[in-house]
This record gives sequence, structure tokens and C-alpha cells, in this order.
Amino acid sequence: MKKCIYTSLVASIISFTSLHTFAQPEQPIPVAASADKYELELVAKGVQIPWGMVWLNKQDLLVTNRAGDLRLIRDGKLLEKAIKGVPKVHAERQGGLLDVELDPNFKDNGWIYFSYSGYEGDDEGYNTSIMRARLKDMTLIDQQLLFDGSPNTTKTFHYGSRLEFDKDGYLYFSIGDRGNRDVHPQNLEHDAGKIHRINADGTIPKSNPFYNDENARKSIYSYGHRNPQGMAMHPKTGVIWSHEHGPQGGDEVNIIKPGSNYGWPVVTFGINYNGSKITDETTREGMQKPDWVWVPSIAPSGMAFISSDKYPQWKGNIVVGSMKFAHLVMLELDGNNIIGHSKLFEGAGRVRSIATHPNGDLYLGIDGMGIYRVVPK
Repeated sequence: MKKCIYTSLVASIISFTSLHTFAQPEQPIPVAASADKYELELVAKGVQIPWGMVWLNKQDLLVTNRAGDLRLIRDGKLLEKAIKGVPKVHAERQGGLLDVELDPNFKDNGWIYFSYSGYEGDDEGYNTSIMRARLKDMTLIDQQLLFDGSPNTTKTFHYGSRLEFDKDGYLYFSIGDRGNRDVHPQNLEHDAGKIHRINADGTIPKSNPFYNDENARKSIYSYGHRNPQGMAMHPKTGVIWSHEHGPQGGDEVNIIKPGSNYGWPVVTFGINYNGSKITDETTREGMQKPDWVWVPSIAPSGMAFISSDKYPQWKGNIVVGSMKFAHLVMLELDGNNIIGHSKLFEGAGRVRSIATHPNGDLYLGIDGMGIYRVVPK
């Protein structure tokens, strides 16, 4: 990035943070010791908001554009025509075509999973929907609606919407609080503010924590979430990790445990955007403490564990996009404990999505910039 752009970005961040008082002391993010060993190589432009990415094979990268079109990058080139058959999405503010994931048995069954802000449901408005389909001749076929969030609302933010399979073939997905923190996150009769778990065909596992609760949505796996836009399975333990947007301050990383309450908005390390308090509590008995908190907020999006030998200094750690500060954040792990963080690729832009090529190469989707590959200098 040009020096003037980076200088302007830093100046705006300093100006913003100096005007506000956060609930916790600010945490400066140091530059990673290995930051000078890698650089970003442009692969393709043309996808304005690359919300989700997944590799179909070694040649084909499938990318969702939040505006509602599904694009294919083949051998490093964005194909001119978009894929047909995409479901109708409400593309406004944070809504649109969101995440994409492959079935664990994709090579055999061809199923591709999508999340989007859909119109499905009986109520006016829209909510997070999950569908699966197969791709044939640049067209989605065999479409199956697996889940439609309820109740609908005309609010156009906090859809959450990351998708992730675990080692047992269960599909996890997040739904944000849909802009109504006082109603949805703590209410087990509502889908919003939750992480859900379903089978690959859309049915609900009987082992889900609230399956036998008559007053709860059976698909709920955990609750009390604000707006989780990152999710990844730990490659060794198989456990699902997630991060979520706080309000002003208080972005979190959480190890997701069945039936657990993550507290929003009863407890939080953040405050309202006008500087007023949301709550005096950052912890409460019976509610999960976050495994990591960012103050100020970094606006996290995308999440990946690094297991490739191509990045020896990063192996075993987590990378997360920071849309607010326009860089990549690395979380250093010691077992299941996050012991530090650092930043990479300062001024790169709003890192929205992260995907790993079958050969281990790391790819970043950056808003308004394009798709980039992380390469050694």
C-alpha cells in the first residue's frame, strides 16, 4: 500500500480512539516478528466484498460477493460470467450472499453450502438462511433449503453467518443478534444471537444440547452471541472456535462449548458507540468468559488455523482479518490458550475472508482490493 494511505489510516485510528473511553485498557497490537518474511501477491480483482471463499480443487476457488453474485476463480483468473442459480438475497448493508463451505465428502457428493440474508419465513423481513446445492456447468442445481432463521426482521445487520464442519460431519453456523440485543441472544426460542449445529442434510442431531427442551430451538448449540463472523475447527482437537464483533471494544474469541451461554448483552467488555455503558459486568457465574478480548475492537472477519509448513513461523497459530485496522492479526497459541497477538500486512485493507489452498497456501479476500496469496519474500 502507498505510504500516504497507511499514514492516513493510522491518523484516523489515533483520532478515533483518543475521543472515546473504553471499558478496558487498550491493547496495542505489535508487529509480528516474521512480518518482513512474507508479502501479498495479487491473484484476481473483480469481487467487491469477498465474504466467503472455498477451494473446490487445486484450480478452482469459489468466492461469494456480498452483493449477491457467486464467482469462480480458475487458475488464478476470475471467470467473466457469474454462476447462475444463486438464491434471492437481501443485499443491503451487512446482508447479501455470505459464507460458503464444502461438504466433508464433497469429492463424492458435490454438496456446497451457502449462507445468505434470505426472505424465507412467514414474518416480514429477512434472516440468515442456509442452503446447499451442487455446481454443474456454472449453475447451481439440486438446491435444498436447510435452515431459515426465525423470527424475521427488517433490520439489515448482524447476520453472523460463518459456516464450518467438524470432524464428525456436523455443520455449525452463526447468526448474529440481528440488531436486537435485548430480545434475541438470551432467548432460546429465537434463532438470532446463537451458534447452531445441524446434520449435513439439514436435520438436527439428537445430541444437540437443547434437543429435548420444548422451549428452545433444537438446532441451538450455544447462545449469548452478538455477531460471530469467524469460525474454524481446531485441526487437532476438532473443537469449533469462533470470534465475534463486540460493540465499541470487546471483540471476542471463544472456544464453543455445547449449551454454553456467552453472555451478550448481560456481560461484555465493550460499551455503546455513544460512550455509555451497556452493563457493569464483564463476567457472571454460569456464563462463559471469552478466551481473548480486543479493546479497542478490531472488527474481526474470517478465521483460520495455520497448519501448513509453508509458514513455519505461524504454524499452530490462528489468523484473523481486522477490517477496522486493515491488517491481518495472528493469535499465538499454547495448547488451547491464546498467549499473545501480533499484526501482519499493515495497510493491506479490510481483510474479509481467509481460505487455505490444498497445497497449504494462504489466501485473503480483501474488500475492494481483490484476492491475494501470502508468499515468501
